[in-house]
Amino acid sequence: MTGKELLVIPTTADKIKNKEEQDQTNLKFSDNKLLIDLCGEFDKNLAEIEQKLSVQIVRRGNELNLFGDEISRAHGKATLEALYTRLEAGKSLDTGDLDRELRQFIDLKEMDYSSHATEQIEMFKKSNLEIKTRKKTIEPRTNAQKSFASSLFNNELVFGIGPAGTGKTYLAVAVAVSKFINGEVDRIVLSRPAVEAGEKLGYLPGDMKDKVDPYMQPLYDALNDFLPGKQLSKLIEEKRIEIAPLAFMRGRTLSHAFVVLDEAQNASSMQMKMFLTRLGEGSRMAITGDRSQIDLPKGVTSGLVEAERLLSTLPNISFNYFSARDVVRHPLVASIIEAYDEDSKKKLNSVNLDK
Repeated sequence: MTGKELLVIPTTADKIKNKEEQDQTNLKFSDNKLLIDLCGEFDKNLAEIEQKLSVQIVRRGNELNLFGDEISRAHGKATLEALYTRLEAGKSLDTGDLDRELRQFIDLKEMDYSSHATEQIEMFKKSNLEIKTRKKTIEPRTNAQKSFASSLFNNELVFGIGPAGTGKTYLAVAVAVSKFINGEVDRIVLSRPAVEAGEKLGYLPGDMKDKVDPYMQPLYDALNDFLPGKQLSKLIEEKRIEIAPLAFMRGRTLSHAFVVLDEAQNASSMQMKMFLTRLGEGSRMAITGDRSQIDLPKGVTSGLVEAERLLSTLPNISFNYFSARDVVRHPLVASIIEAYDEDSKKKLNSVNLDK
């Protein structure tokens, strides 16, 4: 013997056993196959839930034991039950589905809870919303996305304002397609200002469609996610789905249509007024944009900023706002947006101090 003590690294089960003072929540699942899908490969789904919700999960047979404070356990229980119910219904469980459930409870976790935390969670869970299209069913991931989608279904004029990657355009086009295939509108009109993003592209070859299509590509991408290729081509050929630059909207009345204006921050004040007055009988209009990405020439007022100032108090118009926490692209995108926002605030404060 060397006299040195053998270092014993405690297992997860040992750690939990030593926390007898900590409360726990036990969940039992009857279908072991679904439980395997719920946990994910090498329990990666459980690890993600542990990290995001500050709860510890121990798997024993067909049971999952949750350890942590009351709110964390309530969130973890609700998340696991919601995901298991999804699997029972025959739906898939991918990274996006897990992310959506976690985002809901991360938002709730920041609230000031009373003793009725479980009831509040149950009420929140009932607010799930699905947007059905020909190719897939879309489920909003965040509170802001849910609110925006709900507004798109229930209001004639809806604004979605926030940073890139928050799903504003994607959801607007999804609702447009859903209403179109349900016969609630006769056509879809998608538009964008043809403004270069910080650089001069110069002369573009080809006919008019070839020249404007690069600006419209994100709208085509969204449509391709919701409609089969052949059907989409036929609908575009028949003008039942139209994708056009904002400048082409002048002089038109858009009746019985779902109209989407994307990148609205790059519409001038005059263009925005022109577009808003295109709204015709039986139509709905969605306007999306990001105030932090205005590419208009210096001194030109953004139509989105002005519309927000002039219309925000009018009835029957819904304004919906997104933040970095609603970003559904790579996690780094949210961090990048927050870094730029923080820098903008510092610059603004510095200017105010100089005054």
